[in-house]
Parts: sequence; C-alpha cells; structure tokens
Amino acid sequence: MVHLPVLRRSAAGAVGALLHDEWAAAFPDPGPTPACTRRARIWDIAPNLHCSVIGTCLSTGELRQFFVKLGDADARTGSDHLLHGRAVQLAGQRGTTGKLLHKTLDRRHDTAVRRFAKAGTAGEVRRLWLQSFEQGDIPGAYWAVLTHPATDVVLAQEVFGEVHMLSHMVGSSNRLDIARLRRAEQGLAERDDTISRQQARLKRAAEERTGLLLRLEALEGLAARARRERSMAPLPAPAPARVEDADTLRRKLNDEKAHAGVLAVRLAEAEEALRSAGHCIAALEAREKTLQTELAAFEAELADDGACGRGCGEDAGPGDLAGRRLLYVGGRPGLIGALRTVTARRGGTMLAHDGGIEDNTALLPGLISQADIALFPVDCVSHAAAGRIKTLCRQAGKPFIPLRSASIAAFIAAIAAPPIEVKVP
Repeated sequence: MVHLPVLRRSAAGAVGALLHDEWAAAFPDPGPTPACTRRARIWDIAPNLHCSVIGTCLSTGELRQFFVKLGDADARTGSDHLLHGRAVQLAGQRGTTGKLLHKTLDRRHDTAVRRFAKAGTAGEVRRLWLQSFEQGDIPGAYWAVLTHPATDVVLAQEVFGEVHMLSHMVGSSNRLDIARLRRAEQGLAERDDTISRQQARLKRAAEERTGLLLRLEALEGLAARARRERSMAPLPAPAPARVEDADTLRRKLNDEKAHAGVLAVRLAEAEEALRSAGHCIAALEAREKTLQTELAAFEAELADDGACGRGCGEDAGPGDLAGRRLLYVGGRPGLIGALRTVTARRGGTMLAHDGGIEDNTALLPGLISQADIALFPVDCVSHAAAGRIKTLCRQAGKPFIPLRSASIAAFIAAIAAPPIEVKVP
C-alpha cells in the first residue's frame, strides 16, 4: 500500500527543485518580515504554476461559467481541456480578462485568503498550508499560499510539489471517505457503549420488576388468607384494628399494582429502544463494510499507480473492463476527469451526463443505448434522473449500478470486481 504522506513529501521536493531557477524571480526571499504587504496577482506568479492553479483552484463547471460571462463562443460546447488551456493563457495577461480571472479566484476562495492573511512569515503560511492539506481543503489554501506576500521560492516549491503529486493519485476524495469511515467507527463504538449502559439499566429494571412481582404475590396471598379467615370465623363485631389492617393491605396492594404497571411500561420502552439501537448498529456495520470495501479498492488503485502498474500500459488485471462503455450520470463535475482516467486505465470508456442540470435529459436514451452499463451516485443525482435511468435501462435490457456516493472510491469499488456482471433488475 502506498503511504501518501511519505510519497507526497519525497516526490514534492523532487518536482519543486526542478523549477527553482524559473521561480526565483516570481518568489523573491521576503526576509524575516515581508517588505511588500500586497498579495501577488495571478500574472505575477511564475507561468509554470498557472496550469496547476487553474486545474486545482477552479472546477470545470466554474471555469466554463467564467467563459460564459466573458461571452466566449466555445464556453458551452468546448471541451474541458480547451477551456483549461485558454484560462492558462489568460492567467499570464495583465489585461481585463486576467484581472477578471484573478477576481474570480479571489471570490471563490475568499475564506481561505482571509485566513492566510493573518500569517506574517513564510513559516506561519507553511503551518496554515499543512493544516489545510491534512483537512483536505486544498484549492483555497493553494491559491492563498501562491498569492501571499510572505511566500518564498522554497515554500512555493513545496506546495506545488504536493499538489502536483496529488494530481497523479486520482485526487484527494479518499480523504473524505477515510474521514467518514473513522466517524462511522467512532459512532459504532459510542453506540456499543450506549447499548451496554441500556442493557445494564434494563437488567436492573427487570430485577426490580421481579422483586415487585414477588412482593405482589405475597401481598395477594396475605389478602386471600385474610378473606378465608373472615369467611370461616366471622366475628360479630370486627375489631377496628383488623378492619384498618385490611384497608391498609388493600391500599398497599393497589399501590404495588400501579407501580408494577409503570415498570412494565418503562420495560417496554427500554426494549423498544434496544431494538432501535440494534437496527442502528446493523446499519452502521453495513456502512462500515461498504466503506472498508471502497477504501480497499482505492488503496489498491493507489498502490498500482505508485508501482507504475496499469498506468504504464500493462494488463489491467482482474478489474479489466475489456472495452466496456460506462455511462456515469450525475456526480460532482470536478471529479469527472479523474473518473475518465480510472476507466481508461482499466481498459474502458466513460460517457458522462450531469443528470439534467445543464445537459438535456433527452440525451439519456441515446447514451444508454451506447453504454454497456450505467452508474449513478444516489447522493448527487436527482430522484427524477435516477428513476429515468432505471426505466430506460430496464427497457433497453442494460444493467445499472447505484453508487453509495459521488466519490472516486465508490466508483473504483463498483468497477473493481472482475469482471462487471450485473443482472438487469
């Protein structure tokens, strides 16, 4: 398994060192206290960084919307690669379009820029970057570091190297899945502790109920014996003390019956809570098993990348798609490129449709007829689009796979089983 932090640090330093001379002019040494407090503009940044800035700090959807506002003729129909290349060219221009691109990035990452603005030295900027990196908040922190007045060439190299290597490891969405898995495991442990306490309370309540029932039986026996004695030897004038004793016993008997009824209700409520907790545990265990499967598939993908396996043109192995065409509907626009790369590396082709946000839903029948299998993330596609996909797949006799989430890990886990064989529902 590839250990991400170690690989990230070693590879990042090697990549950044290759570009030291070209960046020295763009990131002069600010000294102990930066002489200039003005943030760098995008055209001030070294040209070699423009590609990574555009690709990391703006999603394909945001970039396309930027060109729509500029009135670009290819804004709606051009490929993602075409728009990316144009944006990289605009990043080096000081004119109106370059300023608009800079303002777009500033607005998109305003929170990160304001947080990094509190840093006064390169060391403080590095500390904030490492915090953001560990939390998976890469785009905003990357933009804030490269434009910060305290950033020097060494820090710029480190940050660029880490982002560069992340792009070779199919994005950082696995961090979100790992975090979800850890939260699920923590929730499961807390649930087990809660159930243990509930079981202890139920045991005490059952013991108390048993004791009360025994006392109730004893009181009922005493009352029955008193009635028999009165019927067998009735007194002409019962002593007031005996009548008073019988009344007292009846009150106690009624009180104990009422208390036993309350305990029975509490016991029923506790048993219902225990059953509900059991259902929650089963759901958490199923979710944990799914996340473990997705994590294992993702780690296998990273291991293959690190060892230059399928990525170097060798046979794809057990997960080979063998030329199958996948249709991916919905999901997050920023991950479509990574999903295409994973599919291509496994010997398949991926068609994509956003589920009706910008793409016309009338295209779905044609896309499904071209595809061998359809996939859609249930957390990032409309109910109408999901129902439409299922109906069209059944009509066309094509299989479909609902994915747990729009993450790369869920996608890899779905296509990792060799080969994909899904019966039509």
